[in-house]
Amino acid sequence: MKYSVIVSPEAENDLKEIFSWYEDARIGLGYDFLLQVDAGLNFIKRNPEIHPIEYKGTRKHIIKRFPYKIVYFVKEEKIIILAALHGKRSFGLLKNRVDNV
Repeated sequence: MKYSVIVSPEAENDLKEIFSWYEDARIGLGYDFLLQVDAGLNFIKRNPEIHPIEYKGTRKHIIKRFPYKIVYFVKEEKIIILAALHGKRSFGLLKNRVDNV
Protein backbone atom coordinates (compact mmCIF):
# COMPACT_ATOMS: atom_id res chain seq x y z
CA MET A 1 0.00 0.00 0.00
CA LYS A 2 1.28 3.48 -0.83
CA TYR A 3 0.96 6.05 1.96
CA SER A 4 0.97 9.82 1.71
CA VAL A 5 2.61 11.88 4.44
CA ILE A 6 0.81 14.92 5.83
CA VAL A 7 2.77 17.20 8.16
CA SER A 8 0.50 19.17 10.48
CA PRO A 9 1.13 22.93 10.80
CA GLU A 10 2.12 22.38 14.44
CA ALA A 11 4.69 19.75 13.48
CA GLU A 12 6.02 22.05 10.76
CA ASN A 13 6.47 24.78 13.39
CA ASP A 14 8.22 22.29 15.68
CA LEU A 15 10.66 21.39 12.91
CA LYS A 16 11.35 25.04 12.06
CA GLU A 17 12.10 25.85 15.71
CA ILE A 18 14.40 22.85 16.10
CA PHE A 19 16.16 23.64 12.82
CA SER A 20 16.75 27.25 13.95
CA TRP A 21 18.09 26.14 17.32
CA TYR A 22 20.58 23.72 15.76
CA GLU A 23 21.56 26.18 13.04
CA ASP A 24 22.24 28.86 15.70
CA ALA A 25 24.31 26.35 17.66
CA ARG A 26 26.46 25.48 14.63
CA ILE A 27 26.08 26.43 11.00
CA GLY A 28 25.04 23.37 9.02
CA LEU A 29 23.79 21.39 12.02
CA GLY A 30 20.20 22.42 11.31
CA TYR A 31 20.53 20.98 7.82
CA ASP A 32 21.98 17.77 9.27
CA PHE A 33 18.90 17.59 11.48
CA LEU A 34 16.57 18.04 8.48
CA LEU A 35 18.40 15.28 6.58
CA GLN A 36 17.78 12.91 9.48
CA VAL A 37 14.14 13.99 9.68
CA ASP A 38 13.76 13.31 5.96
CA ALA A 39 15.33 9.87 6.39
CA GLY A 40 12.95 9.21 9.28
CA LEU A 41 9.92 10.27 7.26
CA ASN A 42 10.99 8.00 4.40
CA PHE A 43 11.38 5.11 6.85
CA ILE A 44 7.93 5.77 8.31
CA LYS A 45 6.46 5.96 4.81
CA ARG A 46 7.90 2.54 3.94
CA ASN A 47 7.06 0.99 7.34
CA PRO A 48 4.20 3.01 8.85
CA GLU A 49 3.05 0.37 11.32
CA ILE A 50 6.46 -0.82 12.54
CA HIS A 51 6.37 1.33 15.69
CA PRO A 52 4.10 0.29 18.55
CA ILE A 53 0.82 2.08 19.11
CA GLU A 54 0.84 4.50 22.03
CA TYR A 55 -1.59 7.17 23.24
CA LYS A 56 -4.80 7.17 21.14
CA GLY A 57 -3.20 5.41 18.20
CA THR A 58 -0.09 7.56 17.93
CA ARG A 59 3.32 6.11 17.16
CA LYS A 60 6.80 7.58 17.49
CA HIS A 61 9.98 7.33 15.47
CA ILE A 62 13.30 8.31 17.03
CA ILE A 63 15.35 10.62 14.80
CA LYS A 64 18.90 9.29 14.38
CA ARG A 65 21.76 11.36 15.84
CA PHE A 66 19.36 13.81 17.52
CA PRO A 67 17.35 13.55 20.75
CA TYR A 68 14.01 14.05 18.99
CA LYS A 69 11.11 11.88 17.97
CA ILE A 70 8.51 12.22 15.26
CA VAL A 71 5.01 11.57 16.60
CA TYR A 72 2.52 10.36 14.03
CA PHE A 73 -0.48 8.18 13.41
CA VAL A 74 -1.71 6.16 10.48
CA LYS A 75 -5.21 6.74 9.17
CA GLU A 76 -6.24 4.77 6.09
CA GLU A 77 -3.56 5.55 3.48
CA LYS A 78 -2.29 8.66 5.27
CA ILE A 79 0.53 9.16 7.72
CA ILE A 80 -0.21 12.27 9.75
CA ILE A 81 2.79 13.85 11.49
CA LEU A 82 1.60 15.53 14.68
CA ALA A 83 4.86 16.72 16.23
CA ALA A 84 8.61 16.67 16.48
CA LEU A 85 9.26 16.41 20.18
CA HIS A 86 12.43 16.30 22.28
CA GLY A 87 12.90 12.86 23.78
CA LYS A 88 12.81 14.24 27.32
CA ARG A 89 9.61 16.23 26.85
CA SER A 90 6.41 14.93 28.36
CA PHE A 91 3.86 13.39 26.03
CA GLY A 92 1.28 15.45 27.90
CA LEU A 93 2.21 18.39 25.72
CA LEU A 94 0.84 16.49 22.73
CA LYS A 95 -2.45 15.37 24.21
CA ASN A 96 -4.19 18.51 22.99
CA ARG A 97 -2.89 18.00 19.45
CA VAL A 98 -3.92 14.35 19.45
CA ASP A 99 -7.35 15.09 20.85
CA ASN A 100 -7.98 17.74 18.18
CA VAL A 101 -7.23 15.50 15.19
